[in-house]
Amino acid sequence: MKIKVLLLALFIPMLSFGASLNISVNAGKYERTDCVVSADISGLKLKANSAVELYETTSGGEVATPCQVVIDGKKAELFFVLSGDTGPGQVRTYVAKKVKAKKGLPVNKMTATMDSKAVLLKKGGKDVLKYNFAINQSPEGVDPIFNRGGYIHPAYTPSGFVLTNIQPADHRHHYGIWNPWTKLMYDGQVYDCWNLIERQGTVRPEAVEALYEGDVFSGFNASLNHIVFTDAGERTAMHEIWKVKVYNVGDGYLWDFESELTPGGKPVTLKEYRYAGLGFRANAVWTKDNVEMMSSEGKTRQYIDNTTGRWMYANGGTGVGSNVAGLLYMCHPDDYNYPEPIRIWNEQQNGGRGDVYMNFVPTKNKDWKLKANKTYTLKYRFYAYDGMMTPTKAEKIWRDFGEPPIVKVSKK
Repeated sequence: MKIKVLLLALFIPMLSFGASLNISVNAGKYERTDCVVSADISGLKLKANSAVELYETTSGGEVATPCQVVIDGKKAELFFVLSGDTGPGQVRTYVAKKVKAKKGLPVNKMTATMDSKAVLLKKGGKDVLKYNFAINQSPEGVDPIFNRGGYIHPAYTPSGFVLTNIQPADHRHHYGIWNPWTKLMYDGQVYDCWNLIERQGTVRPEAVEALYEGDVFSGFNASLNHIVFTDAGERTAMHEIWKVKVYNVGDGYLWDFESELTPGGKPVTLKEYRYAGLGFRANAVWTKDNVEMMSSEGKTRQYIDNTTGRWMYANGGTGVGSNVAGLLYMCHPDDYNYPEPIRIWNEQQNGGRGDVYMNFVPTKNKDWKLKANKTYTLKYRFYAYDGMMTPTKAEKIWRDFGEPPIVKVSKK
């Protein structure tokens, strides 16, 4: 795998440099608490030697606000947190100032480190998740067809509980949090890139494109290729970019997963099937005896599968006394086939053990046709926590993602 990393850490003490923009943030219909927002500040026309300072305009004057910038092509996007509580309809105003970067490395609250095998994202020095780009070798005696890279494991809660599980004996192709497609039509043939034992295809990591550090988030961009095994040899049917960001908010770990899918010179159709896309396989300690699940439509575990929703969560025991931890998994209104169909395992799975698997499946009930050389985006958000989730709290967290504050940018 190629490694080509651009490290971006933008909230450094700066020197005055020039232009500025006004940013207003309207909370909209809902109360917000420490809500992550972003604004397009391309109008500042940032250069290699420039960066940004952000100030909130208050009755007591301008208050410095931590921020980070991501530059993607010609677009510059500013990320910051609408700190504290912001009531429905309340408007808060900021000024973003273009400044000259000062030399020297900052001390970041959110960090990203990389070795020869993986990228590790941390919040306040504590591990949040690991992206594995090295090819994992299957256990001795297991068919090497199950070897693969390009997955997230471990994903943690703040107490250190590991949420994810890879290569369990019952499903060797399960890899923590991973994103293959089960019925991928390419050049007139359908290939299975999910069930590796079929020997029809796989997903391979290509490169780590960027790492991000700062006071607002840590993250990475990574490229992967969806490979099909044709009679004429391997072909790359589709290229993918993962954009993952872990935010410096709340008591839990809030992080975004964005997938950009781009077929090559030939179109791809992701065919209707009951499971495909971004799957989550849970720690083996979670079974029917210690887990409860809920969806945004009020469905409990036995009734969630084959429904649709905005979010779903699982609360489960950690194996340590009465401790409980969980994961909230959210989809976005911009996603294909939203609200997305859901695939989960009920309590009868794996001979009655009731292991936990959760998956939003945009192609569960219809095909998705992707044109050649065109990019399609899916957005998901996760919240990893200790203790219990409730439907009320889950809905509040999802609203910041699916119905975010209204952000307007204007010249100063």
